[in-house]
Amino acid sequence: MTKKQTIMLVRILIAAAMMIALNFLALPMGLSTALYMAAYLIIGYDILRKAVKGILNGQVFDENFLMAVATIGAIALAIYEKSGDYNEAIAVMLFYQVGELFQSYAVGKSRRNITALMDIRPDYANIERNGQLEKVDPDEVEIGTVIVVQPGEKVPIDGIIIEGNSALNTSALTGESLPREAAVDDEVISGCINMTGVLKIRTTKEFGESTVSKILELVEESSSQKSKSEDFISKFAKVYTPLVCIAALLLAVLPPIGNMLMGNPANWANWIYSALTFLVISCPCALVVSVPLSFFAGIGGASKEGVLIKGSNYMETLSQTKVVVFDKTGTLTQGVFEVNGIHHNTMEEEKLLEYAALAECSSSHPISKSLQRAYGKEIDRSRVTDIEEISGHGLIAKVDGVEVAAGNAKLMQRLAIPYADCSSVGTIIHVAINGEYAGHILISDIEKPNSKAAISALKKAGVEKTVMLTGDAKRVADRVAADLGVDEVHSELLPGDKVTQVEKLLAAKPPKAKLAFVGDGINDAPVLGRADIGIAMGAMGSDAAIEAADVVLMDDDPMKIAKGIKISRKCISIVYQNITLALVVKFICLALGAIGRANMWMAIFADVGVTVIAVLNAIRALRVHNL
Repeated sequence: MTKKQTIMLVRILIAAAMMIALNFLALPMGLSTALYMAAYLIIGYDILRKAVKGILNGQVFDENFLMAVATIGAIALAIYEKSGDYNEAIAVMLFYQVGELFQSYAVGKSRRNITALMDIRPDYANIERNGQLEKVDPDEVEIGTVIVVQPGEKVPIDGIIIEGNSALNTSALTGESLPREAAVDDEVISGCINMTGVLKIRTTKEFGESTVSKILELVEESSSQKSKSEDFISKFAKVYTPLVCIAALLLAVLPPIGNMLMGNPANWANWIYSALTFLVISCPCALVVSVPLSFFAGIGGASKEGVLIKGSNYMETLSQTKVVVFDKTGTLTQGVFEVNGIHHNTMEEEKLLEYAALAECSSSHPISKSLQRAYGKEIDRSRVTDIEEISGHGLIAKVDGVEVAAGNAKLMQRLAIPYADCSSVGTIIHVAINGEYAGHILISDIEKPNSKAAISALKKAGVEKTVMLTGDAKRVADRVAADLGVDEVHSELLPGDKVTQVEKLLAAKPPKAKLAFVGDGINDAPVLGRADIGIAMGAMGSDAAIEAADVVLMDDDPMKIAKGIKISRKCISIVYQNITLALVVKFICLALGAIGRANMWMAIFADVGVTVIAVLNAIRALRVHNL
């Protein structure tokens, strides 16, 4: 418990002990009243102060105002009736503070989950100068700087290992408990903890653009994105609280006046007591507290599992997902392409590969990278000029003054160059030299190990339709879709065609169903933004995709999509349970209060009891590990 929570607990215990003792001790009326007032102020002074501040600031109608009016009114009635019974006024404050303590503890528990994620923020980076390690602020480290990460330290900035090997603990980022082995030439992301060996890492990003900064930014922003349920509760409370105050005033005044007009005793005390009970019952704490807390806990639980949801509005949309559309490369497949063959070549294989690798030297596409890896030599960019990239087709460039066209069959058709088709399944890069066909290179992508299980898990989670979009050839796309069990596939798409396909799918789906798009590349950003909910692969995905997405998967595991949907559905279910419980109990007790059938103890249950139950229920949103 925090210091503030401990002080509150002490206040609760002191006030409760005093109230119980005063019921058993026979003290003079004056002394008894003074001790009751002391107990009341010990437990309620901060509520009274907040109520006064609210009135002075023009924000009168809140739970502090309701509690202050109800308890002061109960004390005034006890003084008027000379009963000396101040138990109800103290009990209302006491149980209200118990509810507040529960809420504070629950928020703290949720916040600790977020804070555990925040602990990935590194405090320093080690730079070697004159044989000594010097600690510097990560913000001061420039791209290309070599940093040293010792065992037990956090990797402060994204980079590539140039010396050493180690096991990395990525659990704070991905939720994955098993350490990941890392060696020379491996990419490492900031926020991991180096467990064994000393690593020298050449940074590839500035700290502000590194993975850890992006994650912290996403989590910090998530709390400001409110769902429809939260907006409804906020608007509801603004209208509801003034209305019940007016209703309580009418309940205190109209029945006694009616009694007097009919010649009966006014019975002011009973009706004022009913009005005060009505006020306590009407306090909207259970709704105002539990709904945001449920979302906060759900976002915290999801982040612990490596699923970053950028706000409770996206949590609500994710829970309604019935159609999931995937980009293929880097999402369902590893995006690790390998050259598996060179066919129909009219020149030596090495020379054809050299021309293709040099022509593709300016592209960051995985296929281009695979050509450069297969070439295996250092790329001399000065040999390449006049690069013209043709979106969705390939590119044309001059290598040593020779015109090289490298791309798919559409490029050959566009250039009117006859080409040889390939019977093997994979991505085919056709190459033409000076307008003459020179052969083609077969490149294959590898499916992610969990992709098939991920599609199956989505169907078990209630997703009705899975779709795959890709720029690959139909034969390759159909084989991958059949292997994984994807319901529908659209192939040979240009980047703009993906948006068109998603538009068609959005038009065809049922009105209440939501469509999610899962992608990782920079060309996926427009589609991620257009879908009802965009899900980006965060570990290896592009910054543009992560920025455009509403949900980020920190370890690129497609299994986490189904997990995210299950977490969101559990969270939304808890929200609706709390709303239903709070409203049903409140309106039953309000009705009883309005006809004078509810006493202050029933009011305490309707307010504090329901709040405590709702808060305890909201905490369940944190428990998502076994979903």
